[in-house]
Amino acid sequence: MIKGTVFAASGVAARNATVNAGQQKIETDGAGAFTLSNVKEGNVSISIFLQGYKNYNQKMKLSSDTTILVQLDSLGNNLTEVVIEAEKDNSFGIGKLMNVEGTSIYAGKKSEVILLNDINANLATNNSRQVFAKVAGINIFENDGAGIQLGIGGRGLNPNRVSNFNTRQNGYDISADALGYPESYYTPPTEALDRIEVIRGAASLQYGTQFGGFINFKFRKPPTDKKIQLTSRQTYGSFGLFNSFNSLGGTIKKFSYYTFYQYKQGNSWRPNSGFKMHTAHASLNYQITSSIKVTGEYTYMTYLAQQPGGLTDKQFEKDPAQSIRNRNWFKVNWNLASLSLDWKLTPTTRINWMNFGLLAERVTVGYLGQINRADPLAERDIMGDQYKNFGSELKLLQRYQLFKQTSTFLIGGRYYQGYTIRKQGLGDTTSKPHFEFNYPDNLEHSDYTFPSQNIAAFSENIFQLGSKLSVTPGVRFEYISTSANGYYRETNRDLAGNVILDMRHQEARNSTRSFVLGGIGVLYKPVSKIELYANFSQNYRSINFNDMRVVNPNSRVDPDLKDETGYTADGGVRITLKNLLYVDFSVYYLRYNNRIGSVLQVDESTYVLYRYRTNISDSRNMGAECFAELDMIRLFNSQAKHKLSLFVNASYTDARYISSQESGFNNKLVELVPQTILRSGLTYKYKQFSTTVQGSYTAEQFADASNSKFSTNAITGIIPAYTICDFSAQYTYKMFNLSAGINNFLDEVYFTRRAEGYPGPGILPSDPRNFYVTLQLKL
Repeated sequence: MIKGTVFAASGVAARNATVNAGQQKIETDGAGAFTLSNVKEGNVSISIFLQGYKNYNQKMKLSSDTTILVQLDSLGNNLTEVVIEAEKDNSFGIGKLMNVEGTSIYAGKKSEVILLNDINANLATNNSRQVFAKVAGINIFENDGAGIQLGIGGRGLNPNRVSNFNTRQNGYDISADALGYPESYYTPPTEALDRIEVIRGAASLQYGTQFGGFINFKFRKPPTDKKIQLTSRQTYGSFGLFNSFNSLGGTIKKFSYYTFYQYKQGNSWRPNSGFKMHTAHASLNYQITSSIKVTGEYTYMTYLAQQPGGLTDKQFEKDPAQSIRNRNWFKVNWNLASLSLDWKLTPTTRINWMNFGLLAERVTVGYLGQINRADPLAERDIMGDQYKNFGSELKLLQRYQLFKQTSTFLIGGRYYQGYTIRKQGLGDTTSKPHFEFNYPDNLEHSDYTFPSQNIAAFSENIFQLGSKLSVTPGVRFEYISTSANGYYRETNRDLAGNVILDMRHQEARNSTRSFVLGGIGVLYKPVSKIELYANFSQNYRSINFNDMRVVNPNSRVDPDLKDETGYTADGGVRITLKNLLYVDFSVYYLRYNNRIGSVLQVDESTYVLYRYRTNISDSRNMGAECFAELDMIRLFNSQAKHKLSLFVNASYTDARYISSQESGFNNKLVELVPQTILRSGLTYKYKQFSTTVQGSYTAEQFADASNSKFSTNAITGIIPAYTICDFSAQYTYKMFNLSAGINNFLDEVYFTRRAEGYPGPGILPSDPRNFYVTLQLKL
């Protein structure tokens, strides 16, 4: 495939230019763009014709999908090709971001791009173990086999709902509250995605201050050569899984669109685990002029899921499929909208203005008591949130000449306003999904509003120092204001369950802070196939709403929590031999000051164990990450039609608490950090058939900062090591595609999480062996 954009001499897009390559002929659209989808690999001649301009003729050797940008001069002048870049460097399903994409700078940063068209995976369930198999150092929560919520963390950071990443969809935020509650209850369907972009801690300067970095889900683009294209995928799987995904896309003159609807239901493998989910999305693009494009998007997601609760260690060993909770439910409604303007002032100047908003709610109902106690069948706890957020982000990117080289300057600003309403009280005694409070005007636990405001300005510049070396310094200014207004009730009971204290506390808290973060990246390419990169960036993480006030018998929060600060430093080497070898090896050091974590404590009056969330101490994470993939057939025959590639993805992390005021935590391992993660797989491809088998090993990890090995209520203790194997295959015939697979085909019994609250508490078992089959029709 060859994609490209043609510009006229003035820098505006060249509309209706004729593009020829081999036997294909197409005209550019209103944005000067074109797509040649059926170009065979090998030597290709490209010709571009436009009345009033000199003809363009170029020969190239095509070995992968390629993107070109071409500028035409008037007759009599010289023709200048701006740039030719490979959109991906291999057919392995993994790559890196280009130094500059759109109005973003990625030079000198550790980045990974997952190309969904080139991987075999259970896309219907967003199987993270397969989708993120080639991203080094990713720890995964695997208690949600349906893929409703994503839980991943990198470099020793908590995977819970991707809260340590700045999580975006097509460039805009999708989390509950990017500032005060950065957890993602919505996960974009993998079947709708073109690629997933991952940047580590160096993303803090452009995208937000999180330690984990940035993850961006990019939907498929509408075809430019069709008015309408239909894709329909129907999946059946184990435990009553049914998934229907249907999309439409196309281009009509200046207008293009992409839209989809997904319905998913299942019973899961444990009792009390049924779910139903609806997701819909529409993206509308209009090319106002040859240089200005407006895009509007809307996403709706809703689901209702019953939660089977957690287990104690003994219960898990006896029967991991059992459930001892039948009254717990979870409901989510998510409304996302965005409006963006992309303006190409000249071939070297570009502006992007992104506006986005969220109206959403999530609510849980059930019995939150410790899992080693029977459900008393009394009034259930209800916890409900409403999110009303708005953000606007403006970026300008300018390419310019310096020392006879092209350098790039980026400047931008961001305004974000969040408003969260959080209520916690009691509901009815039934087992039905009833989410109404008994006394909504006088809640038994708490009633809060959490307003927040964030103003940021940032800038980065790629200084191209010769053809091989670039240096990219950057800076970010942040202003953060967070507030908490409301009340909570303090209720104490004696050992017989009688109320001995019932007091209502009114509370109003406000915190404002401003600071500057800095960073610098270096990229060196001694030869075209090898690049060395290094980066240093400061990070910051403010306390979130869960750290302010939640009534939970299994956990409590230090009222004097402080924000977390630190930095990330990494460096590595990439080696790329197209369609033969891809290697990315890096080392990193992550410093975390005032790290928030959980320790096990005992209630002095009831003698019940609970998790206490506080600033444990400083911590440091250091380690190494390596991904490598080799096509073993093309190693000996570069023209082979068969492909047999082996990939190895290994990471080692040593994460420890340091400088603690309590000696009991010094040199303790940070919780939820397996020291070793190893994933490896073998892929065979021939024409329209491909198959992959992979194995995933995750070392043991602790669930709390005190490194306790066991607790009777199962909220702390060891998470044992586990090894999971998956198989998948697919075959395409004309308009049909058939894919099938077996996940966890060795039927490993394991778990990845000990929860202190919903969807537990206790051990949350992961899925046993399960099957899926998907039939796709594409017209």
